[in-house]
Amino acid sequence: MSNDNRRHVVPDTNGGWNVQKPGGSRASAHTDTQAEAIARAREIVGNAGGGEVRIHGQDGKIRDSDTVAPGSDPFPPRDKR
Repeated sequence: MSNDNRRHVVPDTNGGWNVQKPGGSRASAHTDTQAEAIARAREIVGNAGGGEVRIHGQDGKIRDSDTVAPGSDPFPPRDKR
């Protein structure tokens, strides 16, 4: 998976939340709430062909991640058949 298909949802020092590409100097998007930033990050990654969204907490540490289809999930759910 290329870096182009990953986005991080991070707190903005001036308030709100940013969606950022790893290594990028500017935000891909800025929102007032974390939920809005997560939705926008999923949209951006989905439009780019799928990939990973990493969600950071207020402390800046990664607290969750989400694979957006058609990205390859490194830990897919087990088949319950």
